[in-house]
Amino acid sequence: MGKMIINGKECEFTNERNILEVIRKHGFNVPTLCYRPDLTKDYGACRLCVVEIEGRGLQASCTTPPAEGMVVKTNTEAARKYRKGILELLLANHDRECTTCDKSGECDLQKYANEYNVTSVEGYVQQAVKLPIDDSSPSLVRDPNKCILCGACVRACEEHQGLQVIGFANRSSRTIVQPMAGKCFAESECVNCGQCAAVCPTGALTIKSQTDQVWSAITNPNKKVVVQFAPSVRVAIGEMFGLEPGENTTEKLNAALRAVGFDLVFDTNFSADLTIMEEGTEFLSRLQNGGKLPLFTSCCPGWVRFLELQHPDMLEHLSTCKSPQGMMGAIIREYVPQYYPEFNDENLVSVSIMPCTAKKAEAIREEFKRPDGSYEIDYVLTTQEIGRMIKSAGVDFKRIQGEPADSPFGKYTGAATIFGVSGGVAEAAARTAYVLATGEELQDVVIEEMRGTKRVKTLELDLKGTKVKVKIVNTLKEAEECIREIKEGRADYQLLEVMACPGGCINGGGQPLSYNDSEIKEKRAQGLYTDDATGEFRKSHENPEVKDLYAKHLEAPNSHKAHELLHTTYSDKRKACYISVGEE
Repeated sequence: MGKMIINGKECEFTNERNILEVIRKHGFNVPTLCYRPDLTKDYGACRLCVVEIEGRGLQASCTTPPAEGMVVKTNTEAARKYRKGILELLLANHDRECTTCDKSGECDLQKYANEYNVTSVEGYVQQAVKLPIDDSSPSLVRDPNKCILCGACVRACEEHQGLQVIGFANRSSRTIVQPMAGKCFAESECVNCGQCAAVCPTGALTIKSQTDQVWSAITNPNKKVVVQFAPSVRVAIGEMFGLEPGENTTEKLNAALRAVGFDLVFDTNFSADLTIMEEGTEFLSRLQNGGKLPLFTSCCPGWVRFLELQHPDMLEHLSTCKSPQGMMGAIIREYVPQYYPEFNDENLVSVSIMPCTAKKAEAIREEFKRPDGSYEIDYVLTTQEIGRMIKSAGVDFKRIQGEPADSPFGKYTGAATIFGVSGGVAEAAARTAYVLATGEELQDVVIEEMRGTKRVKTLELDLKGTKVKVKIVNTLKEAEECIREIKEGRADYQLLEVMACPGGCINGGGQPLSYNDSEIKEKRAQGLYTDDATGEFRKSHENPEVKDLYAKHLEAPNSHKAHELLHTTYSDKRKACYISVGEE
């Protein structure tokens, strides 16, 4: 612990890595473009965070460690002039079509230019040639004309996922950020997680939107549009309307989606419960019959693609269960016309709302293509996209009265809702696996060791004498270490849960921008835990609508019909990512 002076105020510091953290801790702020709390904190690329330090002049606050007696001023004339000059230089070399930019209103560069009254960039050499936009990915769009070379995306890809899909190329004024070897995203080993877009301060990396297509379906009188939304959407979308992170908006969202024009509103939590029934049964079958272990969870499409690209020899470990999105898509196509006769193959449009950009790529997997060439899910919207749709429809999200989801695929248990946070899938599975293995109900359903946003968690479960070791990781960088353990014979666990995004789906690439703020992640996670604690049912096998589905249609978990509808296959995708777009 030490003390320093910030803007004339005595301020204590403890374990803060740099003076920027101390400054913000004590109620002051300085602008930053390259700094992100979850990434390398001493990067210092943009230099926008300069402050004046007595005896040392202007220094970047994100790369300067605090020291006893240090005197810092954050708002001197020299500091403001320096920051404004940087903003002018960045804008001179920037595509300034702000009103048509997907990041308009959320762009840090735009915000700071306004705050520092940057009204002209005359006198600077301005960008003359526009570089091509890469929209080859089903999930992301890369616009190099809006890149400010802060490096946040490069660090996110490497530090979270252990990948180097994108990096710096060329030198000096020709420097750009692009997929390695000059590829487009579709040709690269990108897993579509969207963490690069989640940390990008401008419109250089954005989500590939499908809102126009969805609006077209909604306003078409000949179409019936069905929508589902994922567990973590409900505790994040409220942030776009001024609500606190973590506030559970399930019923408000049901009502808002109907007001937008969706004909039926279902909850992906229902199929999360269904996933537990299928995956829990599959796990116990492997455990008892000598199947391939450890079993890998298959809910995260970024993780699935990572295995298909990097470790196809490990695909036998992956659960054959579709993700909850995939299961719900199949259920909607198969059974909605039976319960709602006005819906049929010709007029039904299936939409999902996900926290995850990788779900866009998942929806168009070849395995999910129907005989007529269409897909089980037509369009995938992120939380950000549906938030904008709700706003443009004139719906007052704060004041709208909540409504229940439609039946029979709208009920869910607490086990399903915690799917949205790292450890939630394993905890939900444990609650049901216990009864499947022992014939008795697990009394204490909260397993604290599985909770929280830590990147690695391990524990042992006792199924009345049968010991099951579980490992839970988030980020593919940690998953890579697990793969190494398994291949080297060092893994002693039977179940591995992996989520590609830091903290899980609560921090997915399609969620409202948080720049990986740990406090926001924790609040979203707590919102899901509270929903679990206050629900009518807390174990997936207790869901009455899931029971009814099995009784009327699927017979039993892992039955032949269930496998046809709810399970899938995986394959080696290494060659596919090296084939140029348009090549046979």
